[in-house]
Amino acid sequence: MTNHWQKNVSLSEVHGSIDTTARKGPWWRQLFVFFGPAYLVSVGYMDPGNWATDLAGGSRFGYSLLWVLLMSNGIAILLQNLAARLGIVRGRDLAQANREVYPAYINIPLYVLAEIAIAACDLAEVLGMAIGLQLLTGLPLVYGVCITVLDTFLLLFLQRLGMRRMEAFVVGLIAVVGGSFLVEILLARPALNEVVTGFVPRLRGREALYIAIGIIGATVMPHNLYLHSALVQTRKIKPGAEHIRKALKINFLDSAVALNLAFFVNAAILILAATVFFKSGNTDVASIRDAYRLLPMLGTQLAPKLFAIALIAAGQSSTLTGTLAGQIVMEGYLQLRINPWVRRLLTRLLAIVPAVIVILIFGENEVDDLLVLSQVFLSVQLGFAVIPLIHFVSDRKTMGEFTASPAIRTLAWAAAALLVYLNVKLVIEETAPLMAAPGHFIVKVLIALGGLGAILLLAYISLHPWIVRRIRHAQLRVHPQADSWNDWSAPAFRHIAIALDFSEHDQKLLAYAIGQGGSAARYLLIHVVESASARMLGKESDDFETRQDQQRLDQYQLLLNQRGFDAHTALGFRHRSQEIARLAKEQGADMLVIGSHGHRGLKDFIYGETVNAVRHELKIPVLVVSL
Repeated sequence: MTNHWQKNVSLSEVHGSIDTTARKGPWWRQLFVFFGPAYLVSVGYMDPGNWATDLAGGSRFGYSLLWVLLMSNGIAILLQNLAARLGIVRGRDLAQANREVYPAYINIPLYVLAEIAIAACDLAEVLGMAIGLQLLTGLPLVYGVCITVLDTFLLLFLQRLGMRRMEAFVVGLIAVVGGSFLVEILLARPALNEVVTGFVPRLRGREALYIAIGIIGATVMPHNLYLHSALVQTRKIKPGAEHIRKALKINFLDSAVALNLAFFVNAAILILAATVFFKSGNTDVASIRDAYRLLPMLGTQLAPKLFAIALIAAGQSSTLTGTLAGQIVMEGYLQLRINPWVRRLLTRLLAIVPAVIVILIFGENEVDDLLVLSQVFLSVQLGFAVIPLIHFVSDRKTMGEFTASPAIRTLAWAAAALLVYLNVKLVIEETAPLMAAPGHFIVKVLIALGGLGAILLLAYISLHPWIVRRIRHAQLRVHPQADSWNDWSAPAFRHIAIALDFSEHDQKLLAYAIGQGGSAARYLLIHVVESASARMLGKESDDFETRQDQQRLDQYQLLLNQRGFDAHTALGFRHRSQEIARLAKEQGADMLVIGSHGHRGLKDFIYGETVNAVRHELKIPVLVVSL
């Protein structure tokens, strides 16, 4: 059961759910319990968006962009460890820390950018899974995109099983992806002496820069920083500097192992594309489906099948972590919690709609360009997540002895500067032809305003500690401090409405209502008729059920009157929740007492969620009695 204090923590459902304090046994067993968060994060580094950029880079430029992958992986390990440090030391995820420090007019655009990043990432996962299904089954791409909405239910199932089982499931999918590409590389037999030359830094023109930035965006994704800073808090550790230091070391090892596995997968895709396509003269293979069709060049039909299976596994694993990141961002910035399936459905629809539009309007051939564009879009947003993170872990007043060292801070700022520079350069080069062309005035104005807004936002979050002299250290509070309470007088309820369903529970509801109002209150007895006649005719209905229900209400009123209580009745028709709320408002009730039968899942859809619907319609206290 979730404690009251857990309402203010990240991912409260699983916060501290894995106890590392009671573990005994060999060191490797104690180490194992910490492992997990980085593997959930690492799946985002091998999602279908990475495949598109890796295939494009390998087929067009051979091994020459391997150094970009290696550099991106080093930056990812550095930044992910900073995110883990923030979560372990301060017990805050990146979204919560931003909300504590920045004013609302800064947090709103940061939140919007984070949501856009999650939608862009989910777009890549939707397209990747749909392409994988098409390659294996021949299913049209637009149908495959729509089918991906069903993985919402898989996420719900895994969440019910607990964090460790979800981590095990994701690690299993990673094993499928890694094993598939290990076989692919063995089949391709690349020349290692040529592969090594790819680690020498060089870029061959503007197109190579575009692909390189796409690789960086696909590898160092902004939403993963939010995710990792929250996932490390699923481990319960003992208080004290010694135990925090131990957790930081183990999480560094966790990140290094997991992200290097992701690097192996990405490097394998790029090397495969370079060996099979670039060296054979097929330099225009930027399409996942083209790669699938040409892989039989390896001399076996196993290669394309493994490719498609790995693609589906990568898409499915990434979609799980994308939903968790969305929950973290929404709760951290907005302090808003919604049902996980609703959150998942919203995220997935934001990805499905643009994918379906592109497929229907431009055809399936534009899908791979959309994949690369989504990764470039992710990269453009990196600075807005990275810069605040560096500030937070550099603040000695909140991090204490665990403040990032000067060397780490220098490397982090160098990585941030490189990312911002490359992205600014890309945006300028991509928009310059449009800005120089005649016409398109409104589009040019929008681009100019968007660019100016982005520059101002980056400047503010970069200079914020110096602008305000110090970062605010106030704790994130949902409720006011107790010492600010002035009025301790208990409310008196004078007109209490009671929603009755004419079951054996009515007596319990009446008892609870009387317990709130006593003999001084007036009681409104409400019942809603839901017969076929009542649904059609409303208050004009005069069928047998309506008359019987009115008689029953009159009996309840008489019983209360005989016991000295003032009661009156009101009969509603058609829609239960709407009528209960309407009658309570019209009759001027200052409290509503309603029963809850505890329906869950399918029964909520069948019987309706009356309590929630009524509660959202009323501004008076609602006492929900469990029946």
